[in-house]
Amino acid sequence: MWLSIVLLALVCIPGSAQDLAHYKRVIKELSSAKYQGRGYAKDGANKAGKYLQKEFEKAGVDEVTLQPFKLNINTFCGKMQMWADGKKLEPGVDFSMREYSPGVKGEFPVYHVDTLNYNAEQMFADLAKPEYANCLVACEFWFTYKHRKDFSRLQKANECNNAGLIYTWEAPIKFFKAYGEKVVDKPIIWVTPEAIESVQRVKVNVDNQFLKDYECFNVIAKVAGLCHDSCYVFTAHYDHLGNLGKKVFYAGANDNASGTAAIVTLAAYYAKHRPPYDMYFIAFSGEDANLRGSNYYVEHPIVPLSQIKYLFNIDMIGDNNPVQYCEVSDEGMLGFKLFETINTEKYHFEALYRGDLAANSDHYPFATRHVPCIFLENEKGDAFQYYHTIFDTYKTVRFDSYEPVFRLVRDFVEQY
Repeated sequence: MWLSIVLLALVCIPGSAQDLAHYKRVIKELSSAKYQGRGYAKDGANKAGKYLQKEFEKAGVDEVTLQPFKLNINTFCGKMQMWADGKKLEPGVDFSMREYSPGVKGEFPVYHVDTLNYNAEQMFADLAKPEYANCLVACEFWFTYKHRKDFSRLQKANECNNAGLIYTWEAPIKFFKAYGEKVVDKPIIWVTPEAIESVQRVKVNVDNQFLKDYECFNVIAKVAGLCHDSCYVFTAHYDHLGNLGKKVFYAGANDNASGTAAIVTLAAYYAKHRPPYDMYFIAFSGEDANLRGSNYYVEHPIVPLSQIKYLFNIDMIGDNNPVQYCEVSDEGMLGFKLFETINTEKYHFEALYRGDLAANSDHYPFATRHVPCIFLENEKGDAFQYYHTIFDTYKTVRFDSYEPVFRLVRDFVEQY
């Protein structure tokens, strides 16, 4: 008798709310070769958006809207080859491209900057010598950032006779797209220190393609609640870095197939458990291109931003750190206290760590417009080391944070 009652209670508990199997399926699909890193050159992002439209519809939401917008973006989907003193380097492992770099083809001498005895005048005098004409200047990235006034000259046409720059970055080599809306005068290549150390000459054959007015879209799903004067909003970006040449792509399982999959399963949950308020689930494109999708949305919202009770931006939760990282808008701080209370009572995570608000994901355009919001990102776990590398795949993503994030958000909505 008592055993039957216990089993019935377990069935009735909303433990089935979070659907780990569904969550995994969405991540696996989005990070597959079909979408080529969900970038722009091979239409991977838009193909992923169409897939998400169908997923929301299958989840039982009331309506799905595609919100188009345009962006300019530099891409690398053609030739991607590099040799260092005759040794062939592997794209995505030994080297990648700065997002705003033009293509480059040819063989070049390498000038290694003396960072221990750095003298800007001496460097420019060396580069004026005939033996360094049309060279690539190699230097550790953070050193170039510290002396960016000097190194910005090396990026401009007619300033120096160098052909371009090589920035060294410790493995695993990373790739970024945030400032790819332009193309600078000279090529800039990311290379691991080991691949370029003491190298005298490099040969490079890299194609770029600049896409102007490329049309993307945000995918917006709605679950109607009992009351329509306020709403909750759940966001995640589904785009990623796309391609690095013809064969290499950035799967982005953690960044951010993991967050996208979470809002899909949240939509499925609220479609079955009708909420008191309207719920909107927005999968943004253009996040990795400098928050383009979310910036467009806040300028063209489908409901007034003032009606948002709380917004949850879920990004990179495919990890296993027991401490959950958060960022919170000023208007969201009262809600954050409730998050902390819930987490203390139910111990979803060992702790919530609140960092400074930054323009690092899609919550930021909302935060600057006084929307109560929280950014949830599980960082510094085993998967975080692969952020923005070709190793962020379904094999390296972790699933530990999904269920506690889901329950924390669900409990908050029930009590806020």
